[in-house]
Amino acid sequence: VERRAAETVTKRGIMLPEKSQGKILQATPVADGSGSKGKGGESQPVDVKVGDQVLLPEYGGTTVVLDDKDYFLFREGDIPGKYVD
Repeated sequence: VERRAAETVTKRGIMLPEKSQGKILQATPVADGSGSKGKGGESQPVDVKVGDQVLLPEYGGTTVVLDDKDYFLFREGDIPGKYVD
């Protein structure tokens, strides 16, 4: 996933200092896997697709740097939820 950029301005136009911006817990998946195997050996497809907006846990994930951009790897089970439009 690629984390969203920190919001530096509120919806009403107030600028936020860095200390009050908090941790970014929203991201957009840029790639997905093929799924996992169930207990009976059946294939279970991935629910999170590329381009979805997802919530992230506060801790965890593996950082990967590609072309000077930070990406984070999460298992689908570690993602608490996704936004539905």
